[in-house]
Parts: sequence; C-alpha cells; structure tokens
Amino acid sequence: MPGIVDRHVHLGLVDAESLRGTSVVEVHDLGWSEAPALRWRRGGVGGVAVRVAGRFLSPVGGYPKGRPWAPDDAVLEIADVLAAEEAVAAVADRVDVVKITLHAGFPRFADGVLPALVGGAHAAGLDVVAHVEGPGQAALAFVAGVDVLAHVPWTERLDDELVAGMAARCTWISTLAIHDGAARGIAIDNARRFVETGGRLRYGTDLGNGDGPVGLRRDEVLAIGRTGLSGPALLEVLTGHGGGPIAPGRAVSGEGQVPEDPAGMADWYLAARPAMVTP
Repeated sequence: MPGIVDRHVHLGLVDAESLRGTSVVEVHDLGWSEAPALRWRRGGVGGVAVRVAGRFLSPVGGYPKGRPWAPDDAVLEIADVLAAEEAVAAVADRVDVVKITLHAGFPRFADGVLPALVGGAHAAGLDVVAHVEGPGQAALAFVAGVDVLAHVPWTERLDDELVAGMAARCTWISTLAIHDGAARGIAIDNARRFVETGGRLRYGTDLGNGDGPVGLRRDEVLAIGRTGLSGPALLEVLTGHGGGPIAPGRAVSGEGQVPEDPAGMADWYLAARPAMVTP
C-alpha cells in the first residue's frame, strides 16, 4: 500500500530519526532555519523523503517571530515589495514551497507585499502555503491567491461562499488533532463543508506542536473521519496516492486488507512497516 505523507511537520522540534520504520514515507517541513532544512531536503531524515519551505516569510514583527520554539533565523521579515521579490528569488530553486504567515494578532504585511510574495512564487513555479490565524485571515489568503492553508481554519467558522470558493482552487492541510474543544469543532465543521464541496484535504499533523507521536497520528485520522471521509477517499487524504503503481521507497506493508473505517485504517497503518517494491 502507499505510505503516509505528512504535509505539515517541523523536524527541528522532534527526534526525526524516530520516523524510521514507521508507515510515513514523506514529510513536508513547513518552516525552519534554512541550513538544516536544505540538508533534510537533500538527504531525507529517518529514512523518509523531505520537502521543505525553508524560512517563514512574515511581516516585520510578525508570527512566529519571538516565539520560544522558533529560532530567530527561521523567520525572514519582509518589509516591502523589493524585499518580497528578493526573498522569493533567493530560494526559488532551493525550496519546494513558499511559506507565509497571516496572523490577526500580529503585524500585517505592508501594502503590496502579499501580492508580490504570491506572484513571485507562482512565477517561479512554487505554491504558496499560508499559516492563517484569526478573523479574516483565510479570506485574505484566498483573495491573494494562496494555494495551500497549512491548517484547516480553526479560529472562525467560514461562511459557505468562502468555503466553496476555496474548495475550487485551494488545498487545506488537516492538523485537526492539535486543537481541543470548540476550536476542534470549528475546524472539523469547516473541513466537512470544504470536502463536501469538492475541496482537497490532505493529512498533516503539525508534528513538533505539542507532544504528538512521531509517525502516524491516530487521533488525526479519527478527526479527519469526522468530516465524513472513509475508504478510498480517506486513503487519498492520508497518502496523496490516487492509484496506479507505487514508486520505490513509497510503499508499506501490513496484515490483511486496509479497513475502510477511519479507526481500522489508522490501526492498520500504525502496524505497517516500509516495504520494498520493484519498479
């Protein structure tokens, strides 16, 4: 079977070697210091492939600058349009995506900076992943042309029109299990309506945020199941594999058939191990 792809991790906050031997075959590091990120991209870590965003591109004084978990050199503050253009040009051939931060509780980008970041990334053939947090930030990202939300929105219930619009051209990364109580309920409601209108949801755990396991996160799979997904649709969310042959290094094996229900599927993948396949 295809292995798990975790599309939101922070490898600098965990013992990444613990990924070895799990059912995870690829991770996407969405924000860290440039030097280690580029090493992970070249050689992988813990036996898994790594795609990277490199540094967070934030407004001056913006999130996550100053947060205790974020190294100072993991954040590049963008003051103006010229700085935005230079920042994207500098990493265009070295990263897999561009990561920006939009946080209502922190300073916002100066006029023209957000379009310059998104436009520059798209011109370079890169998607833009955004951390969006707080009222109005998901709408701001959508209008700006952001491709991927690093988290399903959890701080506000999005209106149906915005959800449908985002479903037509955006991907959301789940990270549902990092939230508790009302915030998780809001996120699951947004995600349910997103997938019901055709939106592309992808599995991600925000590994390093809290004490979640290194490897498949069972409660994340169960939370995704609460959006109504199961069977092949859920499998595609977890693996990104739409069918056909499985590439070498991307397969895992386990006992019996993969169950269709979220709990059974999670347990199957928790017990699965990397498998060798012939091209």
